[in-house]
Amino acid sequence: MMYIWLSFICAIGFALIHFFSKSMRFADKVPRSKFLSFSAGVAVSYVFVMLLPELKDYQQVLSKELENSPWQYLENHIYIIALVGLVLFYSLERLVKASQKDSQFENTSSGVFWIHMSSFFVYNAIIGYLLVQEEFTTLFGLLFYFIALGVHFVTNDWSLRRDHKQIYDQYGRILLTAAILLGWLLGVLTEVNELVLSILQAFIAGGIILNVLKEELPQEQESSIGSFLIGSFGYAFLLLFV
Repeated sequence: MMYIWLSFICAIGFALIHFFSKSMRFADKVPRSKFLSFSAGVAVSYVFVMLLPELKDYQQVLSKELENSPWQYLENHIYIIALVGLVLFYSLERLVKASQKDSQFENTSSGVFWIHMSSFFVYNAIIGYLLVQEEFTTLFGLLFYFIALGVHFVTNDWSLRRDHKQIYDQYGRILLTAAILLGWLLGVLTEVNELVLSILQAFIAGGIILNVLKEELPQEQESSIGSFLIGSFGYAFLLLFV
């Protein structure tokens, strides 16, 4: 019961980040905010120290569950699912850029906006769901998960606002706020087996990796290398004790 309440606090924290993201004007500064460079380091560290090694554990679960199925002959199933997540979000980003190129005001079309928001709604809902269903061995494991994804959400909000302008503040941030809470609620009310859980984890891993590479590795002329190094090595050091 205590863990449920702690996960709820984290879900509220994620939701507040999205809801009040339009007030985070520091992210729009040029040269790039030191906080965004720091968050880049934290997110990259999380991907390489926690996320990628966890895929190996999910692969073992998936291989066991598919032992007697026609899919058993496909090697590295879990990595294929992660690749699907990465390719999906990459394709959506290309769709957004193509829409902006066709617009003289560099705005995306309404249809592209809703497609983009729908994908991130699912993305956030799964993260909220895993907040409950993921088995964190320690309280610090949950805390570090919250920190990594919290700064990741700040950068995601900055990127989505840049792409969609005022319409994101009007509708997008509300949808993403609701998605986190909805995912958490579904995590409390429902429970899936290890096979589905491993698939969800791998899909989200692919999406996080793409978003980290796309936005959280800042361009050289806009970055603070010191903040990036502090975020990456400092967070990696902390993860060693989880």
